Amino acid sequence: MQFKLKGLQKAFPFSFLIFVLLFFGCSPKFSNVALPIDDLKEFSYNGSSVLADKWWTVFNDEQLNILIDSALQSNMNLAATWQQFLAAKAIVAREGADKWPQIGASAQSAINLPEPDFVGGENTQLGLTANYELDLWGRIRTSVQAEKFRSEASLYDYQTAAISLSAEIATTWYQLIAAKKQLQISLDQISTNEDIIKLIRTRFVGGQIRAVDILRQAQLLESTKEQQIIFETNVALLENQLAVLLGKQPQINLAFESTDLPTLPELPDAGMPLELIRRRPDIQQSYALLLASDRDMASAVRSKYPRISVSGRGQLRSNSFQNLFDNWAYTLAGNILAPLFYGGQLSAEVDRNQAIKQQRLLEYGQTTLEAFQEVENSLTQELMQKLRVENIDRQLELAQKSNRQLRVEFLNGFSPYLDVLIGLDAEQQLRRDYIVSQRQLILIRIALYRALAGGFETGREIDNQ
Repeated sequence: MQFKLKGLQKAFPFSFLIFVLLFFGCSPKFSNVALPIDDLKEFSYNGSSVLADKWWTVFNDEQLNILIDSALQSNMNLAATWQQFLAAKAIVAREGADKWPQIGASAQSAINLPEPDFVGGENTQLGLTANYELDLWGRIRTSVQAEKFRSEASLYDYQTAAISLSAEIATTWYQLIAAKKQLQISLDQISTNEDIIKLIRTRFVGGQIRAVDILRQAQLLESTKEQQIIFETNVALLENQLAVLLGKQPQINLAFESTDLPTLPELPDAGMPLELIRRRPDIQQSYALLLASDRDMASAVRSKYPRISVSGRGQLRSNSFQNLFDNWAYTLAGNILAPLFYGGQLSAEVDRNQAIKQQRLLEYGQTTLEAFQEVENSLTQELMQKLRVENIDRQLELAQKSNRQLRVEFLNGFSPYLDVLIGLDAEQQLRRDYIVSQRQLILIRIALYRALAGGFETGREIDNQ
């Protein structure tokens, strides 16, 4: 239906407008978007220390602090995620423009050349048009709200990426330190094995050991050299990975300063599951997407209602510019577009958005459950890994005592060299295993901080308020 008013000679039937308002009534409200999980349980284990926003500072590692602060500014993936958030903000502004009148201007000037039986002259026109949709049912408003929630989800995605980057930097850094320690251990073991070969060769000349013992010791030496190659490779690859995380070329030698593996602080207080839901940005992102889908569904429902718009047009027209402002006209029109039959298209769109909303609700629940699992896994793994580190430490201590005794017995002729060789190989492997177990304990703690961490400033939030 369309109603037009020229020169303000007609008006909308007031009774018809009242009828429309009463017929369609109030617009739909927010529907249920509650977490689809009942009776939240506490975590199985807990600590007592306060969780800092910049969780990595608890390691008291200045080099790590510098690396993470640098990566938060220079990592390209994180910067790209920030640009994605800025794009989402621009979409909100674009969609919000529909709430305001759309005004345009036009101008035209032409010279008609004289022809036979036709008088030439100027043709000048100036025009102004305006269109405005009355958002009585909130269709435009809910559409803008949906984009705002998606923009919030994009910001939470950026915060999640920042937390993941900080954890990845810390993980790579301590893997690098562990690889360097393993490399140093392998070099020390090579030196020890070479000294032993010299010793047993001297005893071989005296006829005190067999030639096969020399071959076995040489084999152990070559096996240790293989470990050296492996750890040198690991060090190079981890340095390359760290450089890329920092936004640098891997060919550049950044000369990372070596430090020791840190002593872990006390276990942090994991808090209540509800606190974790409010703190973790990935859960908040999932919730924002759920709210966006709810608003999308509301907008789809309101698209079934009539659309009322008002348009106006004014025009100045003359055959000469001097007389342009002497002739003017305007038109004011009101339009009502009421969807009557679309073959089920609008209802299908509502059903589609309803299904997407249910999908987002289930994804929200699954994201929350996986967050709980990450915390539970890290707490359990740390408890068990501490026991494993202590066990390997005891094994190493016993191996050292056993090998000292075996070497004494071998030198006195009471034990064969094979026992010494087996003991030495086991001790060297335990030394490497001990470093690996320490590294794994640190990585488990990093995973726990990542699972518990909330938001922290990266610098871009301040610059783009």
